Amino acid sequence: MTFSEYVAYFQDIVAKESTELAAPYNNPDYFDYTKLNWHRMNRWLKTGELSEVLIQKVKSIGAPQHWILITEPWCGDAAHSVPFIELLSRENPLITLSYELRDSEPHRIESYLTRGGKSIPKLVIKNTEGHDLATWGPRPAGCQEIYDSLMQEKASFDKVKEEIQHWYNNNKGVAIQEELLLVFNDMQ
Repeated sequence: MTFSEYVAYFQDIVAKESTELAAPYNNPDYFDYTKLNWHRMNRWLKTGELSEVLIQKVKSIGAPQHWILITEPWCGDAAHSVPFIELLSRENPLITLSYELRDSEPHRIESYLTRGGKSIPKLVIKNTEGHDLATWGPRPAGCQEIYDSLMQEKASFDKVKEEIQHWYNNNKGVAIQEELLLVFNDMQ
């Protein structure tokens, strides 16, 4: 799906009552979190700033690439990462970006597991022959360290959500951009 289709799908979910939706959105906790993600994603689309170094790197890509972003509206990490990837993809007409839902066909995530899990978002970069050039995701390394530490201490889900949210707010998309720059440098 295109970004417009993903946004329409996302918007359709948040415009309804949770009782009108299928799983997982019929769970009030998932539904409320998805509504928060809607606001987070749109905030970054409006206020997120791409680094000039990363913009120039993406503009220098000279061969067509197909980026596939595996995500879901309920994913908190995606709410913070998807906007930066979308904005970045717009910097070069040789890049096409499509969106796939993790929990729907074609279940591409099965080929891109992280530590054996279906963690998202996951960016897959392919060439015109369909060969993988690189992958990124599900979250920046600094955020992953916090997550791993909280999991090790068996922190509550609410504490994990809060700490991760603070990290993303304070980082302002810098880490994802630094990591994507490394990905592009490694591809050359």
